[in-house]
Amino acid sequence: MPEPVRSVGATAAGDWPGTDPLEANRAVRGELGGANMPFLPSLPARGPGSDAVGRTLGILVELPFDLQPHGWRLVQRPGRDQRRAQSALSSDINALGDVAGAEERPAPRLKLHLRGPLSLAAGVHLHSGERVLIDHGARREVYASLAAGAADLVRRVSAVARGAGVLLQFDEPEAGAILAGRVPTASGYRTLRAIDRREATEAWDLVTASAVAAGAAGTILVPGGGDVALDAARSSTATGLSLDLPGVSDRHWEALAEDLEAGRPLELAILDPGTALPQVRVLAETVLTAWRRVGLPVTMLGALTVTTRPGLEGRVPADATRVLTRMAQVADALDQVRAEG
Repeated sequence: MPEPVRSVGATAAGDWPGTDPLEANRAVRGELGGANMPFLPSLPARGPGSDAVGRTLGILVELPFDLQPHGWRLVQRPGRDQRRAQSALSSDINALGDVAGAEERPAPRLKLHLRGPLSLAAGVHLHSGERVLIDHGARREVYASLAAGAADLVRRVSAVARGAGVLLQFDEPEAGAILAGRVPTASGYRTLRAIDRREATEAWDLVTASAVAAGAAGTILVPGGGDVALDAARSSTATGLSLDLPGVSDRHWEALAEDLEAGRPLELAILDPGTALPQVRVLAETVLTAWRRVGLPVTMLGALTVTTRPGLEGRVPADATRVLTRMAQVADALDQVRAEG
């Protein structure tokens, strides 16, 4: 039996403006229907605990945390900051359930986003004030706790998502610096030793395996910039990768072409939400130019999902909604090229 033909889809990084999770879920799911991929929006404007690191800390299992002037910190007992983060995420999941429950045709897919294990270890501190990244044992604890928490999150969201296939996106904006030994210490006078590439892939494989075992349809890894991070990400078991299109070199494209031909899906961030909204034709052509330059047939565009860089939180909700509309239009335009190819 032949595989079903895949269509080009659209999604976004995951952040969203405002403080109302019901309004956010309605907007996201209203614009990203069909072959597109709606996401559970995060609302950083609500404050600490709804930011990228705090939100992810809120799902950890048996690793309490609080917020200090220098940032998030692991502690001995849960407190107010942890309860705030957990409450915000529960509100988001409840809002998703309310909105999805009222839909006549629920979306078949749903994306969740979290900080990845490496960037989380760089973004939270030990009691001494140093980053968790400095301590091998503490890093392992964070990786294991994140894997367990990600599994719990998949189960919680799946219970309200009305049969949608749940994909878990792990954002690793610090991966390049971590693997190259460029992350500063707390004092700022030196940098932390680079983490071995094998540890990175093992951490990513751990969270992927845990999420899939809990029922996730797969994981999407966003490794940030740098050759080392991309090479490590490609060797992981993450289902798909998400990259910023302007940062993808010809050498990267040759490697990605191999992955695409092997059936690994790809997300490309083609829009910076902080800039003026380009025309559909302009955005679609940036993708097609790169696609054709590396010799990929347009019939393979179905493996692609177009997305945004982070930053939608900086727009007003109406503008953020227009960005999603534009992304869906670009996906439709690319899919027409695929169908005619």
